Amino acid sequence: MRIFVVGGAGYIGSVCAELLLDEGHQVAIFDNLTEGHRRAVDSRATFIQGELADPARIQAALSDARPDAVMHFAANALVGESMRDPSKYFRNNICNGLNLLDAMIATDVQRIVFSSTCAIFGFPERLPIEETTPQRPINPYGESKLAFEKILRWYDSIHGLKFVSLRYFNAAGATEKFGEDHRQETHLIPNVLKVALGQKPHVEIYGTDYETPDGTCIRDYIHIVDLARAHILALGVKNSGFYNLGTGGGSSVREVIAVCTKVTGRKIATVEKPRRPGDPPRLIASSEKIKKELGWRPQFQSLQAIIESAWKWHEKFPSGYGD
Repeated sequence: MRIFVVGGAGYIGSVCAELLLDEGHQVAIFDNLTEGHRRAVDSRATFIQGELADPARIQAALSDARPDAVMHFAANALVGESMRDPSKYFRNNICNGLNLLDAMIATDVQRIVFSSTCAIFGFPERLPIEETTPQRPINPYGESKLAFEKILRWYDSIHGLKFVSLRYFNAAGATEKFGEDHRQETHLIPNVLKVALGQKPHVEIYGTDYETPDGTCIRDYIHIVDLARAHILALGVKNSGFYNLGTGGGSSVREVIAVCTKVTGRKIATVEKPRRPGDPPRLIASSEKIKKELGWRPQFQSLQAIIESAWKWHEKFPSGYGD
């Protein structure tokens, strides 16, 4: 297939593009490089630098690429920033996403795989979180993703645009080539590994008084390769749908730090800080629907395997992509 990967120079997009190419698909990557990196673009892919804010540019790129499907990863994704600058999130994640959908309709591209998030659920009433769990986002980031999911429903109903929305929990890990290098790093595992690399003096633990076994937040970590494989499976889905993506397990902040210490063999200093507003004590996914309907099976169930892959990449690229 010919796949048009929007945001393919970012963390998840780069790995999805790599796996698509490994399986023999043709890949065109569209990215403005504000969050992504040129060095994260697989050399086998066609690269187009452009803005989703430019409708003519995205339509021309789709016309040239003539894809069978689009994978859409391009978004702003920092919860805290979304609380300070909601306009940025609604404009980019909704308005610019609409430019993409309209360009797809104009160029007769009828399939999209959308990068959504567990942030649409807010504070879940029960665990594990299923697709039918009430969606009550507690920040503009989650609200923007939920709004786009609703827009996708209408574009399917009105234009026949088929979509699969994949709701990620905590993506982590790396391949040999591509890993996690955000310009503003907020994710726990890379920040812990930066301490192991000597690039940070310590890692912050936000909240030690949650109702969890060790008092710290619990999250469901999923290996980036398992995430990418889910996207490839989604290309074969006939009907539109929503799927949660996690491993169904959970690891606390302290457990993550302990495994990072074991994997790296280095001491990792910590500083305890108060809770951050809006952090649920536990977020754990039920991925039974995607397992049953698409036959998805995560290959990297253990936190240690995920962290080992991340550490291997960070040791190889201690400065990340260097741009």
